[in-house]
Amino acid sequence: MPSADWYFDFVSPFSYLQCEQLPQLEAKLRIRYRPILFAALLSAHGHKGPAEIPSKRRFTYRFVVWQARKLGVPLKFPAVHPFNPLPLLRLAIAANCAPDAVRRIFRFVWRDGRMGDLPIEWAELMAELDMPDAAALITSTEVKEALRRNTDEALARGVFGVPTLAIGEELFWGADATAMAADYVAAGCRFSDPEIERVAELPIGVQRIPNRG
Repeated sequence: MPSADWYFDFVSPFSYLQCEQLPQLEAKLRIRYRPILFAALLSAHGHKGPAEIPSKRRFTYRFVVWQARKLGVPLKFPAVHPFNPLPLLRLAIAANCAPDAVRRIFRFVWRDGRMGDLPIEWAELMAELDMPDAAALITSTEVKEALRRNTDEALARGVFGVPTLAIGEELFWGADATAMAADYVAAGCRFSDPEIERVAELPIGVQRIPNRG
C-alpha cells in the first residue's frame, strides 16, 4: 500500500473538509497526519493568507460554506477567524497525531464552532480526548520541536499551502484535490494523461517584476 503525508493546520477550514474525506482514501493509501504551522508557510513563500485580503476573505468563507454543503459535511465557523492554532497543533502532536484525535479536534472547531482558547471549552475537549495532562504536554520542548520539524519538512518538500497530500514527490493541494489524489493512487501512483506531464514542465514566458516604487 502506498503512503502519503497529510500536512494540515486547524486554522484552515479546507483542512477540515479534507479531513472528513480522508477515510475514503485510507482504504488504498496509508496516511501519516502531519500538523504544521500555516503562517510559517505564508512567511516562507512571501504570501498573504486568504483572510488578509478583504474580498478574498469574504469569498473564501462563503465558498467553504458552499463546499461543505455540497460534500454533506457539517460546518459551523468559530466565533472569530483567523485564530491562534498553536495550542491545537501541539495538542495533535501530544496525541501522537492519531487520526481519531485529529478528527475530533477539527470537529470541535469546524463542526461545533468551538474556540480552543476558552478554558471551559478547552477542558471539554481534553475530556473528550482523555488527555488530562494535555496542558503540560503542549508546552514541552519535545512537542514544540516536533511541530517545527513537521513545518520545516513540509517546506523542504515544496508545500505551499494547507491541506496538502504529499505522495512521494507529488503534491496535491486543497480539499478539492482529494479526487485527483485518489485517481493518482488508483492509477498506480502515476499520471496517465501526457498533458498533465507536459504542463508540469511548461516554460515560463514572462516574469512579474516586483514594484519597487
